[in-house]
Amino acid sequence: MYQSHAERRTRLMQQMGEGIAILPTAPEVVRNADSHYPYRADSHFLYLTGFAEPEAVLVLDAGAGKSILFCREKNLEREVWEGFRFGPDGAREAFGFDEAYPVGELDIRLPDLLSGQKSLWWNVGRQPAFDVRVNGWLDAVRQRYRSGEQPPALYHDLLVLLDEMRMFKDAGERATLRRAGQISAQGHIQAMRATRPGMMEYQVEAEILHTFIRNGARYPSYESIVAGGANACTLHYAANNARLNAGDLLLIDAGCELNGYAGDITRTFPVSGKFSPAQRDVYEIVLAAELAGIAAVKPGALWNAPGDAALAVLVQGMLDLKLLTGSVEGVIESGAFRQFYMHGIGHMIGLDVHDVGQRKQGGQWRTYQPGMCTTIEPGLYIRPADNVPPALHNIGIRIEDDVLVTENGHEVYTADVPKEIDAIEILMQGV
Repeated sequence: MYQSHAERRTRLMQQMGEGIAILPTAPEVVRNADSHYPYRADSHFLYLTGFAEPEAVLVLDAGAGKSILFCREKNLEREVWEGFRFGPDGAREAFGFDEAYPVGELDIRLPDLLSGQKSLWWNVGRQPAFDVRVNGWLDAVRQRYRSGEQPPALYHDLLVLLDEMRMFKDAGERATLRRAGQISAQGHIQAMRATRPGMMEYQVEAEILHTFIRNGARYPSYESIVAGGANACTLHYAANNARLNAGDLLLIDAGCELNGYAGDITRTFPVSGKFSPAQRDVYEIVLAAELAGIAAVKPGALWNAPGDAALAVLVQGMLDLKLLTGSVEGVIESGAFRQFYMHGIGHMIGLDVHDVGQRKQGGQWRTYQPGMCTTIEPGLYIRPADNVPPALHNIGIRIEDDVLVTENGHEVYTADVPKEIDAIEILMQGV
């Protein structure tokens, strides 16, 4: 079941060449008093292990080609209160590690594992408290100098290698992302079916979350944005506590998390089920921009190509709506478009909704390659201003899909939820 994780560990050690890597999972975090936030393992740790329990550390010895897990011991008394634990023996067998030990033995075993290694790889700076422990293990090796022992002389950032690996999704990851996209799409479809004037934003959010959970995705991949009317002009609106009014638009940016992988979809639709002429005009511009951006996603295309394609469409639309004057080239050069479109075209997506990876190499835009996964999400956010016709006031529209780069082009795996105007209106009318 976890063969792909073992293969990733092997590939990582091959890239390291020599030395030892230390990677802790995320710590548990107290919400208030004795209540914790729902636990979510570190994404890099999940990528290499599939192991979701807290209090765990992965050690990779590249020279020996060996993976070692430190995790919580079996404890039947604690399991009565907190649930099942694999324990070292169970984890080694289930997840394919070469060795596994109780996490309480870290301070005993790590100095021995570090001694004589030429280099140390770890995610320095990500968990300051863990950095202190690593430095303590290194000091423990230094104290053995009379015996001729030495700590690693070279330090490397492990995440430089991991971030690049995670940019390219394997077959299992692609399947999970597709399913996360399908469940996320079902949440948006249910929201469109359920929305009526007079509802509260949080009631629509409840429809989305219910759909996620009912389909096996216990948590959203980020805090859902359910923004009616003028609230849609706030990019990261999260209050979700306003009443939905007839004639307004509703912007929903929401996605589920499935087995650690994120979905991320945005749709905008009329609360009353029919777009007004002004809303339709703005919506068609944003939709055309999204389609232009998606069309630019293909192997060999520069990473900035979708953004450039979408921006040209958006700026022409701003000129057509009389929001701005001049030429497309002049508006882009001046940056005047940022009054109505102030964010980028999208982000990578995977184990993190804003996934890791460098978009540039050597200062140059890199190209899309099969296995990469990105969002495409243009928008227009028209707040009242002297240069804005009253009919366009407080119209906020964003349309977002998740796009996988394939061998021959791309796959929009969140396409189940409609985004064409006629399809949205038909769905909301229950036809």
